[in-house]
Amino acid sequence: MVVEHMQPHTHAAQIVVASNRGPVSYKLVDGELTAGRGGGGLVSGLSAIDRDAGAVWVCAAMSEGDREAARRAGRRLDAEDTGGHRVRMLDVDPDTFTAAYNGIANSVLWFVHHMLYETPLAPVFDADFRRQWAAYEAYNAAFADALAEEAAQGAAVLVQDYHLALVPGLLRERRPDLRIGHFSHTPWAPPDYYRVLPDDVAERVLRGILGGDRAAFLTERWADAFADCCEKVLGAEIVRGTGGTAVLFEGRTTRLGVHGLGADADFLRERAHRPDVEERMAALRERLGPDRKAIVRVDRTELSKNIVRGLHAYRRLLEDRPEWRGKVVHIAFAYPSRQDLKVYRDYTAEVERVARDINSTFGTVDWEPVSLHVKDDFARSLAAYRLADVALVNPIRDGMNLVAKEVPVVSDHGCALVLSREAGAVAELGDEAIVVNPYDVEATASALHEALLMDPSERASRTKRLAEAAVALPPARWFLDQLSAL
Repeated sequence: MVVEHMQPHTHAAQIVVASNRGPVSYKLVDGELTAGRGGGGLVSGLSAIDRDAGAVWVCAAMSEGDREAARRAGRRLDAEDTGGHRVRMLDVDPDTFTAAYNGIANSVLWFVHHMLYETPLAPVFDADFRRQWAAYEAYNAAFADALAEEAAQGAAVLVQDYHLALVPGLLRERRPDLRIGHFSHTPWAPPDYYRVLPDDVAERVLRGILGGDRAAFLTERWADAFADCCEKVLGAEIVRGTGGTAVLFEGRTTRLGVHGLGADADFLRERAHRPDVEERMAALRERLGPDRKAIVRVDRTELSKNIVRGLHAYRRLLEDRPEWRGKVVHIAFAYPSRQDLKVYRDYTAEVERVARDINSTFGTVDWEPVSLHVKDDFARSLAAYRLADVALVNPIRDGMNLVAKEVPVVSDHGCALVLSREAGAVAELGDEAIVVNPYDVEATASALHEALLMDPSERASRTKRLAEAAVALPPARWFLDQLSAL
């Protein structure tokens, strides 16, 4: 048993958070390090903890700049770089990190949970996979070792996402005194699809998460799928009752929970009215032209986001409803994602090709049907949120999808939401959205037409109700709810 030599650090913390990506990233230029603040719900959530609580955030060095910062810092990063958080950044061997992160987390576990494989050709679990899986195990073990050192006796440890699925079980071996929770930000695959994984790997991932006292998810649907996998793959007993669902396996009980991460309304509304956003709104309005409606989407060029089918649906709208030609513009933000993987580079190229084809087919001297932007610009995204008449959110599969929640929060005049039934957000927003099958291009084109025709008063009232639902569990409360549930 490893626990004998895995003792907590002298300045051990009562709250420890573990995630692949941390609250800060570094750039190394000519030997000088520059820190940039991280974003996202987890950063906002951790900010809810009083600084005096002394929480520690353990994350990975993801770039050469991060690795250099971790080497120079020693145990903890400079608090000036981290917004006052106590952060330990792990300098994992770059080859191990790449194999674990790109080879397993992003190319296997992500694909399984989002059901993205073209199964006649992929996946192929061969010797190369086994090498990468060994790296994933080593990567998770490095986190477990660090958490065991950082956590005080009986501390609460919150482990985040599919990158670290093995950590709860590994940490339990090292420190059985801890209260351990795991949160999945992705969907969870149903048993039949989950079993695409090699049998031993499928079991290992489930056992890893079940090493925690609690496993939490964004929706009931994903929690139920996890429970079904535990039952079908491991033979675990599932207990469902008024107090929630629990998984009983090999003498341990892991409670399941649901926390639907919401939008940070105060931050978004304040940020959306800064001068840089106003400038970008003026530029977008000029590009849009007078009296034209805007269909807006904001996504990373992630395979699960379904951008190409969204463009095909828009093309179908222009074909079937010629009255919209010259009167609507599809403002599509497709920001680069995982461009170190060929399949993502190919997908980004296809997005650009389809957009060009629509413009060349339907465009006129004074009307560009698709305004495609591929350079990340948060201020421009907020500007588009504010002026959108229709928001298109049509993922193949998505754990939640915060864009669907952010748009109604900052919309200036009300925005109709066309939302995939496979987005986790549909559980909270479905009653006020126009819900579509993300694979059905014809139905999505019809939904866009319906959304464009929606009466302004109905659009405004729906947006108000969408915004109320979207902010029901803001990041700070989302994080603290998980903490208190442990």
